[in-house]
Parts: sequence; C-alpha cells; structure tokens
Amino acid sequence: MDKGKRLDLAEWAAEFAIQKGASQVAVDLANQRVIDIQFRDGALEKLEESTSNSMSLDIYVEKRYSSHSTSDLNQDSLKRFIEEAVAMTKFLTKDQYRMLPDPKHYSGQKKMDLQILDPGYPKLNSQNRVEFAEAIQQAAAAQGDKIISTTAYYSDTQFETVKVHSNGFTGEKRGTIFTAGAETAVQDEGGGRPEDWFVATARFRKDLPAADVLGRKASERALRKIGQAKIDSGKYDMILENRSGRRLLGALLGPMSARSLQQKSSFLEGKQDQEIASPLLTIVDDPFLEGGLGSRLYDGEGLAARRLTLVEKGKLKSYFVDTYYGRKLGMEPTTAGSSNLVFEYGENSLDDLIKGTEKGILVTSFIGGNSNPTTGDFSYGIIGLLVKKGKVVKPVNEMNISGNIGDLLKRLVAVGNDPYPYSSVRIPSLRFDAVNFSGL
Repeated sequence: MDKGKRLDLAEWAAEFAIQKGASQVAVDLANQRVIDIQFRDGALEKLEESTSNSMSLDIYVEKRYSSHSTSDLNQDSLKRFIEEAVAMTKFLTKDQYRMLPDPKHYSGQKKMDLQILDPGYPKLNSQNRVEFAEAIQQAAAAQGDKIISTTAYYSDTQFETVKVHSNGFTGEKRGTIFTAGAETAVQDEGGGRPEDWFVATARFRKDLPAADVLGRKASERALRKIGQAKIDSGKYDMILENRSGRRLLGALLGPMSARSLQQKSSFLEGKQDQEIASPLLTIVDDPFLEGGLGSRLYDGEGLAARRLTLVEKGKLKSYFVDTYYGRKLGMEPTTAGSSNLVFEYGENSLDDLIKGTEKGILVTSFIGGNSNPTTGDFSYGIIGLLVKKGKVVKPVNEMNISGNIGDLLKRLVAVGNDPYPYSSVRIPSLRFDAVNFSGL
C-alpha cells in the first residue's frame, strides 16, 4: 500500500466511525519492515524478515473513550471492526475530559526535513547485512583467550505512519532505524562469567561504527570486569558513564509527567521555577535534532512539536503535559512525552572526569532497583570500576547506591562533553560528589 492509499484509508476510517456514531476519532496507520540477524559463536543463528501493517483507532463517543487496533486492513473487515468499536464504546462510563486535543495545538507545525530516512536503505541486501553481523562477531571473538562466547546483532527497520484526527489533524512520517552490536561473556579467574555489550543505534546506516569497533568494544568492556567484587561501603564520588545515565534520569522524568502530578505521585509537584538540581544541569527536549532517534514534527497526540526547556541551570521550567491530564489539572498541554533530550555539556571528557576524582566509582551499568516518584527516594544495584587518585584500579559489582534523586542532582559537580550518540537521550557522563554506596 503506497502513501496515498494509506492516507485515503485513514481518512475513510475516520469518516466511517463518525457515520456510525463516534463523536470524534483518531486513526493511526503504520507499515513496518524489520530485518533481524544474529551470529553466535561463528554460526548464523537468526535471519528474520517481517512486514506488518496495522491500524489503531481512538474512539470518542459523547465523552466516552476506548482504544482499538487491528492488522486486518481489508475494508469490509474494517467496517465490522469499526462498527463494533463504536458500539462497545457506548457502554463505557462518561469522562468529561475525554476528547481530542483542541485543534489550535495542531497549528504551527514546522516544515523541515528531520533527516530520519536513510535514502540508501533500498540498496541494502541480505549479503551485506549478514557479512556485517558476522564481522562484528569475529571482531568480538578475537579479543583474547578468556572469551567464552560472543553474540553479534544487526537489525534495520523502515517504517511509514499516517495519523488522521476527525477534528482536523493529518500527519505523515517515514523513517529508518539501524541497530548493531555485540554481547561478550568471559571467563573470570574466580569461576564467574562476566558479560557486557556494546550496541549502536542510528537513523542512517553510515552512522553505525565499523564492525570491528562494535565487536572489540563489547569484548573490552567484558574483559575489564574480570576480578570484579564488592568493596567497602561508604561515600564515594560517582562518575556516571553516559550510556548508563538514562536509567537514573528516569527517576526525574517520570515525576515530570502531568499524570504523576494529577495523581499526587510526584515529588516535583509545585516546584516549577524552583531549584531542583545543581546549576550545572540544563535539559532541553528538542524534537528538531537532525537525525535524532526521537525527532518529530508532531507528537503522539498530533500536537505541533516545539523545543521545551525542562531544567535550566538547575531550575525546573516545564512538565510533560498531555491533553487529558492537562485538562484535569487546568494546564495547557506541552507534549505527551519526550523526543530528544539534550543537555548543556561541559568541557571535560570521561577520562578528564576520572583523572579529577580522588576516590570514586565509575558506574557503567545498573542491575535492578527502583525509585519512588512520590518522594524521589531510590535504590539501585550497580556495576562499575573503582577510581583512586585519578586512575581506575579494579572492577566492582554487587554494590548499591541509595538516596534521594533531588539531593543527588544537587550533588552534580561536573558535566562531561561526551553526549551518548546512540539514543534519544543525549546524556553526557556526569560526576556527583559524596554518594552513598553499600557493599561489604
């Protein structure tokens, strides 16, 4: 189904739902092609291709709301599907806040190429995909005799979506996503089997690192875990590696949602324009980042995308306010969720942050744990590297960090210049002082 036919079908579905008694309707049509390849210890273990088409409908009937989806896009089947969806919605309880966004929020959409579709995608073939994955696995396996097992991954996705609202919104989006990397397990002298990984994701195939880089980094990360152990509990400076920062950041972003505010489950309630972090912390939600994994011209509700400053020099400036919970709170919507999170970066590399640390732990990954969005309290298991007098001295694991995210963010003393490029969260490495670590 080409783009024109997909748009025609979405518009027909919206009109048909209205004819059958819906007050309003939102229709989302998606087409996606995914290819997955996996090499494990020298053998091609997985080669899959899948193509899917789907339609999702949000049905509103006199302030009643329901959501439905189907992969059967035959028009006769869709007629029955939509009729039943509208009929079922009429049995639900009314909710005065349930309706599509005010059309005024659709206006102002930028006209620009976000550079999220790789024009070279049609030139890819099975052979070069398989060869790339095999080269990753070979590079990972070649990094030493302590390597027990290596697994390499490659996948690419091409997608097209159409969004139609019965009150005037129409949007289309096309893009590609490429992911490749490896996992490596190594033999520890104590009988353990440490593992680690290195994976990259990008909009353009050319922006993935070379196969030998992907494989080598996965194995190097695993090899440096040999001999890992707990160390004494106490207060250490914490250097948070850029690729691991997203987990900790979640303890801040969740409570920034209008849903959390409305349900009284956010420690950030009433703190707009107040200091919640170190002045070194600035975070902007930027949907217009060229090639960004979260880039968009409109959000999931059809609201025109715009740059949104979330935290500015430590002060909370905005919340994520969707239409539904915004109405409940009496707040104008901003966006239902993040796009690309961009930070204000410092001047120091990760190596510089390490060299400037007298006694600390470089956190390279999290293992379990949780945070309380109402209070901001958290406890996470971590894996990392002990730093003394500016040098990494040994690997550590089975340690925990605990505290309050509000207090922790005020302990931010240095921001790196190394934003993580393979995620929609472009977080750099960060250093915090005097964090509670528990171990022995």
